[in-house]
Amino acid sequence: MSSVSEAKGGRGAQLKHTGLRPGWTTGACATAATTAAYTALLTGDFPDPVTITLPRGQTPAFALAAEELAPAQGAAGQGAAGYAMAAVVKDAGDDPDVTHGALVRSTVRLLPPGSGVVFRAGEGVGTITRPGLPLPVGEPAINPVPRQMMRDHVALVAERHGAPGDVEITISVDHGAEIARSTWNPRLGILGGLSILGTTGIVVPYSCSAWIDSIRRGVDVARAAGRTHVAGCTGSTSEKTVVAEHGLPEDALLDMGDFAGAVLKYVRRHPVDRLTICGGFAKLSKLAAGHLDLHSARSQVDKPFLAELARRGGASEALAAEVADANTGLAALQLCTAAGVRLGDLVAARARDEALSVLRGAPVTVDVICIDRAGNVVGRSEPAGP
Repeated sequence: MSSVSEAKGGRGAQLKHTGLRPGWTTGACATAATTAAYTALLTGDFPDPVTITLPRGQTPAFALAAEELAPAQGAAGQGAAGYAMAAVVKDAGDDPDVTHGALVRSTVRLLPPGSGVVFRAGEGVGTITRPGLPLPVGEPAINPVPRQMMRDHVALVAERHGAPGDVEITISVDHGAEIARSTWNPRLGILGGLSILGTTGIVVPYSCSAWIDSIRRGVDVARAAGRTHVAGCTGSTSEKTVVAEHGLPEDALLDMGDFAGAVLKYVRRHPVDRLTICGGFAKLSKLAAGHLDLHSARSQVDKPFLAELARRGGASEALAAEVADANTGLAALQLCTAAGVRLGDLVAARARDEALSVLRGAPVTVDVICIDRAGNVVGRSEPAGP
């Protein structure tokens, strides 16, 4: 018979700080669950809360949300455990993380001496199906740092209890396949569920590190697939525009969002032949003005800058003054369009030049497409390179 205890824990440990509350990565949660499960497998008791050491030395404690200890079957297994399962609820702190509240489970089984630590993807954890990611095709989508964290903690528990430390670890996430539809995983070729992520174990609120990491993995996957032309897009409408313009396949589309700088800096280090940047006119006017983070909370449309561009494009002083006083970037564009001034093209060309300056001579040809909210192209630049 299995011994099962549910809902013993709350939302996990907290870091002492002021301001926004940080949280824990799925990798940290998986490590805590694995540590508790392996301890129970060796001793019959689950440590609750269970304390782990993160890569930078922090030692948070995690309450268990579920635990299960199942004896081995058959006379030969009497007195030994067949497997142990422990689960932790992911607490992302104040970050708007889609995995916040997910139940991360680790099921640990003993293996013959010399087997090492073997990782399996359980329900809700994805499998790698395309090259270009930091793990081989066919492997569970449990990233290298979380794997090392789990290996390290298995070794510590094994040493403490005189065990060889040869185990199979199956990580699963309740409803992970459903949650993964809101992530980049399907596009990256990670099928069946979520990735187990984290380099520090800590989620910094609004750092958007997972999104930026997905951009980088998107570039890696595109390069591994032999794509020579990729596109950084601010949203689904701009993706449709790029597909219509250039016929790019899905694995060449980078969901850039507001992180133009993340795309450009990574492509600078990992070049492709051509990069198209496509997005809304207002957002790309920020790039044209030198902003690499296009979020409205961190950069604003600079209407005096647009007025100066319009002036260089032939706008009268009266029109330039109207542009500088416009309520929105779109209103500025409409004023110029009515007067025959191609402000959209001017913004696109300037955004392209800013992108090239960030690329610092990397062998990448860049073009920029500006669209309105309906997806109509309102500006474009000629391709240019170093």
